[in-house]
Amino acid sequence: MKLASPTDFDILESLSDGRRNTAANIAIDIDRDRAYINTRLPLLADHGLLERIGPAPNSGLYEITPKGQLAARHREAYHDDDTDFEALLESELGS
Repeated sequence: MKLASPTDFDILESLSDGRRNTAANIAIDIDRDRAYINTRLPLLADHGLLERIGPAPNSGLYEITPKGQLAARHREAYHDDDTDFEALLESELGS
């Protein structure tokens, strides 16, 4: 799993309160460019860290998944060369 640090982790932390949000609001919250956030959200969803939710298929609302919550919590482990970050998340999800 290749993440853009710190931005992807900032996005996960912004959503870690469990509330749904849009790219525009997240961009303001983490002080990043909205267009860049719009490119990162689908990639985070592809990794299973976020989920795009309705009510409409193109509503642009995202929420964090349990795997995303774990990734946010283990942010420091992502930078540890001795840690397989994906395996760490999967092992905790399976517990």
